[in-house]
Amino acid sequence: MLTQSPPTPSSHHGHGGKTFHSSCSSRDLPRDHHQGCRKCHVAPAAETASGLSIERVPAFSYTVNHEDLMTGVETVLHHFFPSWKVETDVKYVQCTAGITNKLVRCIHKPSDTSVLIRIYGKGTDVLIDREQEMQNLLTLSNIGLSPPIHGRFENGLVYGFVPGAQFSVEDMRDPHKSSLVAAQLARWHKVEMPGVKAAPKLFSTMWQWLDEVPATYSDPEKEAKFTTSLHMTEIRKELAEMQQTLEALNSPVTFCHNDLLSGNIVYDEKTDSVAFIDYEYGSLSYRGFDIGNHFCEHAGFDCDWSLYPSKAFQIPWLRTYLETSSSAPVDDSAVEALYREVAKFSLAAHFYWAIWALVQAEISDLDFDYLDYALTRLEYMRTVKEQYLAL
Repeated sequence: MLTQSPPTPSSHHGHGGKTFHSSCSSRDLPRDHHQGCRKCHVAPAAETASGLSIERVPAFSYTVNHEDLMTGVETVLHHFFPSWKVETDVKYVQCTAGITNKLVRCIHKPSDTSVLIRIYGKGTDVLIDREQEMQNLLTLSNIGLSPPIHGRFENGLVYGFVPGAQFSVEDMRDPHKSSLVAAQLARWHKVEMPGVKAAPKLFSTMWQWLDEVPATYSDPEKEAKFTTSLHMTEIRKELAEMQQTLEALNSPVTFCHNDLLSGNIVYDEKTDSVAFIDYEYGSLSYRGFDIGNHFCEHAGFDCDWSLYPSKAFQIPWLRTYLETSSSAPVDDSAVEALYREVAKFSLAAHFYWAIWALVQAEISDLDFDYLDYALTRLEYMRTVKEQYLAL
């Protein structure tokens, strides 16, 4: 039986956008779906993982056809769960709100077990390092910060489902729930990725994506809109200047989620805790970027920048983050310094997802106006850039 989840309200953006991204993230699914079949717990500081090999993840040499999605999903389930009667005992819920991948929740009714099958979006390998994503899943699962991974196939993954309620845009500014996010992000930033060079990937990723922006869009309407609104020479110059400015801030380099929009945060009411889902953009990056990007996501799918958190909201959030990270009280000057760091890196978040959207506008087969999204992010970045850099 296949049912479709109702679209998430205000699912206007993508990026990661906002309605976007993987494991039942807002980029991939509606508000009542999440990854992981085991409860995420609070991991100790200085979490590490070693001896994790991608080759140890069960692999299936099979490619799901996007035009015959459910046949592919059943074939994958047959392979990884041979004891399941997938034609009669499994309920399928296709998540419809995503704009990066295609996601199906598979509920085995006899055992009440749920798994997620994620089929990579067409052409997204130019945007996402799939090997890094797999390493993220293995490491985070090993230390209890993500659900288990059951297997991989040529164009997707099978992994656990995290029960709970995905954040709404309103939850992002709830004082208590937002403090849980601050503390959880501090724990994430202590994760050590095995075998990863200690170099931030933010700007190298942005330059790589910029090279993937088409010289000419195949859709004449998109091409006309692009050429009348943007100039690549100007964008490259702007990115180079931003990189020079932000790298000089010496923001700590940590393992970052890089996509903490509302749909990628799951709240468990029973334990009063939050978990993060959707790890495909996770990498070593700057602390300030991860937090700044999360604050940008307060604006929701419709990019309502009036919802960007005020300084009065940010200060207690940042204090919780720092005190969780250091396990000790912090002075006001440290919190103020982080506030300035985050504001400046929020500019990079706008730029990051704008470039992402320029690439998606050409390669994606999902019904979303990526080009409009890119223009919206760039416009706002330019509006607040002078103000934020002056802090």
